[in-house]
Amino acid sequence: MRPALDAAVLPADAIEVGRIADAWGIKGWFKVLPHSASAEALFSSRRWFLLPPDRPMKPPRPTASTASNATAAVQNTVWTEPLLLDIKEVKNHSDTVVACAENLQDRSAAESLRGARIFVPRSGFPKAADGEYYWVDLIGLQVVNREGVALGLVRDLMATGPQTVLVLEALPETDGAKPVERMIPFVSAFVDGVDLPGQRIMVDWQPDY
Repeated sequence: MRPALDAAVLPADAIEVGRIADAWGIKGWFKVLPHSASAEALFSSRRWFLLPPDRPMKPPRPTASTASNATAAVQNTVWTEPLLLDIKEVKNHSDTVVACAENLQDRSAAESLRGARIFVPRSGFPKAADGEYYWVDLIGLQVVNREGVALGLVRDLMATGPQTVLVLEALPETDGAKPVERMIPFVSAFVDGVDLPGQRIMVDWQPDY
């Protein structure tokens, strides 16, 4: 069923920052599973845009054989468009994040959002401190070592205890071979600098490490 929220237009710079896990309590609060890359954005934004877990590109088009009133009524309940959630409060609770919204009044309303994907505009992220970066800004950057050798593009990042690791994907040297994967700890011992305008990361790392 479609949650009882206002339809919205997804911002052009929208970034997925988490998912709604389940209802929390009886007054419309819900649990959130933040993506570790952008957890701060959940606390800074008061307008969350929601998409269902598996959003189809378009709602199904009725055909002559399925265009009964009953079928049309079912199709109208399909949740496909972005929805707007006006957040009242977000807080840490134990080992999770919980939130409540203006337009959710009870547990049933919160349960209707289970699994929803949360998006906020990138322009709404709080400014990162000097020397800190949002993961979303690092994905896709070219990684180059001190000798000017391109090691690959940042495909993903992993949190491994106290440090973060860049996961790189480089084109294979021979046709038909699988892409080369490299992992470089994102620490000052190996990372010389990040040039966001230039779309690259400079590192002290060799291709055969």
